[in-house]
Amino acid sequence: MAKWRGFGGVVGAVLVILQLLTGVALAVPDQPIYKPQYEYPVLEELRKEREAQQAIEDSLQELVDERYKKEEQLKKKEEMSLRLDWSLIDKPSGPEAFPSAFHFPPVPQYASGTCWAFCSVSFFETEIQRLTGQEIKLSEMWVVYWEFVEKVRHYVQNYGHSNFSVGSQDQATREIFRTYGAVPAEVYKGATSKDGRHDHSQLGQELRSYLAWVEENGFWDEKKVISYTRTILDKYLGEPPVTFTYIEKTYTPKSFAADVLKLSLDDYICLVSTSKKPFGKFILHDVFDNWRRSEDYLNLPLDDYYQIIRSAIIDGYTVSLGVDVSEPGMDGFEDAAVIPSWDIPSEFINQGSREFRIDNETTTDDHGVHVVGYLNHNGQDWYLIKDSNRSSRLGKFKGYYFYHGDYIKLKTLSLMIHKDRLEKILKD
Repeated sequence: MAKWRGFGGVVGAVLVILQLLTGVALAVPDQPIYKPQYEYPVLEELRKEREAQQAIEDSLQELVDERYKKEEQLKKKEEMSLRLDWSLIDKPSGPEAFPSAFHFPPVPQYASGTCWAFCSVSFFETEIQRLTGQEIKLSEMWVVYWEFVEKVRHYVQNYGHSNFSVGSQDQATREIFRTYGAVPAEVYKGATSKDGRHDHSQLGQELRSYLAWVEENGFWDEKKVISYTRTILDKYLGEPPVTFTYIEKTYTPKSFAADVLKLSLDDYICLVSTSKKPFGKFILHDVFDNWRRSEDYLNLPLDDYYQIIRSAIIDGYTVSLGVDVSEPGMDGFEDAAVIPSWDIPSEFINQGSREFRIDNETTTDDHGVHVVGYLNHNGQDWYLIKDSNRSSRLGKFKGYYFYHGDYIKLKTLSLMIHKDRLEKILKD
């Protein structure tokens, strides 16, 4: 490199001498150089003006956004819902006023969406005591675990054409007992949190995400999908027992159900009352949570439907009940649910008014409860309701509601009961 620099210097010198001798200007090869980038002043001015204008607009938007945010906060703070004025409602004084069947104290479901399991497990606990005299607290989450497994199985078998959520129907407990058996609550808590409270938010989200992946990838291998599903369930609910000890004897869940609980599961019938389908026939209960698409719901006229409930509770039986809980006449702070006269007077509650609300979806399949007692209070039908929902813990009597008879007539959708009650009411 140094050699070429020297050569260039010699050439330059020769050219200078030739120019002096001849008087003719000789061309010198041009050389590249670096110069600072030129910034056009007008463009810089425009940029600064643009940024200043944007800052003004951003500031104005922030002010407007903040104003609307405060308006929304104030609106939410002042928001009110139409409710019943209870000052003139004559309701029972408390759960102790009701003659009631045996039942364990109410258990909260927390953030689990599993009311269907809590009400139906409670129902079967009462049935076990009624039929065998045994008081055995059963595990709700055992039922929930296997119901998730069966939902996923159905989802895969039907290539994604199946409803999937945390909800179900009370007859699901009958089917899980039939297929998987049952276990005492002390054997399977179904919660991995330290305090034992149920929160299925992440569980539901993870299962839905997994099934979305299954569908997107066409991965319909039932055995493998169920296996991974159980991994998710074990993570959030804990692994269910294969065997366990109860009163110094070892059982499997199925042998425990058969030898200890001794329930004849075929003796439990589900009822509905809708004029959309023929009465006296078994029909499909066409709601989202009936993901099995079960068609074993006996459809009865409202008068029969209600009388079966009333007479059963009076005679010491209980009922697992599916109910709409979105009404202004239901109030957890008051521990009660009624139909306000300004909604519909009692004398106009009939099959038609009931069907009207089912059809326009103001009566929907919201919640499951256990009806455990009856009281004729000043000539009015009232029912003691054992409830797992958080709203039932707002009032004085944690885990209980008092339902007026009109509420049950107008706002319930389905029930499960022992078949003996149908033989007594329906002579034919």
